[in-house]
Amino acid sequence: MEKGIGFFERYLTIWVALCIVLGLLIGQNLPALPRTLSQWEYANVSIPMSVLIWLMIWPMMMKIDFRSVLNVGRNPKGIVITCVTNWIIKPFSMFLIAKFFLCVVFGRFIPAYLANDYLAGAVLLGAAPCTAMVFVWSHLTKGDAAYTLVQVAINDLIILVAFAPIVGFLLEVGGVSIPWDTLLLSVVLFVVIPLVAGVITRYMVIKKRGKEYFENVFIGKFNSITTIGLLLTLIILFSFQGDVILENPFHIFLIAIPLTIQTFLIFFIAYRWAKAWKLPHRIASPAGMIGASNFFELAVAVAISLFGLHSGASLATVVGVLVEVPVMLTLVRISNKTKHLFND
Repeated sequence: MEKGIGFFERYLTIWVALCIVLGLLIGQNLPALPRTLSQWEYANVSIPMSVLIWLMIWPMMMKIDFRSVLNVGRNPKGIVITCVTNWIIKPFSMFLIAKFFLCVVFGRFIPAYLANDYLAGAVLLGAAPCTAMVFVWSHLTKGDAAYTLVQVAINDLIILVAFAPIVGFLLEVGGVSIPWDTLLLSVVLFVVIPLVAGVITRYMVIKKRGKEYFENVFIGKFNSITTIGLLLTLIILFSFQGDVILENPFHIFLIAIPLTIQTFLIFFIAYRWAKAWKLPHRIASPAGMIGASNFFELAVAVAISLFGLHSGASLATVVGVLVEVPVMLTLVRISNKTKHLFND
């Protein structure tokens, strides 16, 4: 089952836990470092964090062949399920579930101001469907690779126009004040620029060296860079989060509960819908996986830009990273064990 998932991705939860510890140690013992980094920002956007986040997102955008959108008609029912689940159901169900648990059920454990911060982080996760790891989940369930590529390409294009309005609307409904200029700037910085850079890089390398070289050699060179970017981002983030975490360690567990419930809910909505429409398992499985998984790199980046490195929103998005792999591997097992229910 674990074939196809890399060493880093397989143990992502462990690496995040280690980053929490290291970040906390830095924050408590070397406070000058996060204090200095916090001064390097423009329009509320951290410059060091922006660089690290670009290192994470740009290689992901290079992997997407947007010409695959031309094949959207291959499985129109599957694309309908993906788009409706990801953009009409998921952001709003995330808001409702997170609001219910963080602000009502856990109200006695979480102060109101922190609950709203955590809600904001959950909303950012809910409005950012996966763009990279879904290829791994699709592979592990023997999903249709071409169809998965179409799904991801369409989602990336929708993110360009839908992410900011959905996030802005839900946060305002939740009573969270947001600077719209910073939100729009975040979309430009962490979606538009990496996407354009990825498209240009992909085109130039394939034109010069060929598609086989690009997919088998060039992309692989960036795996370690992406990993380093993510780990450094988490270490810096947790160096700022030290006081919040040490004062409220139980909050990480509480935040994980609605995020986990949401992940299972979205998967089963898309998965059962695909079964009801009599789609084959190779389409149904990635249709469920792409909505269940999150583009957590984008969520972390926007949370930092909008609310700052010290915020509960940033912490909530990182909890999303923490629970991502174990929950998604559980869904992979469920998908594989129920494959016989489909007519492939």
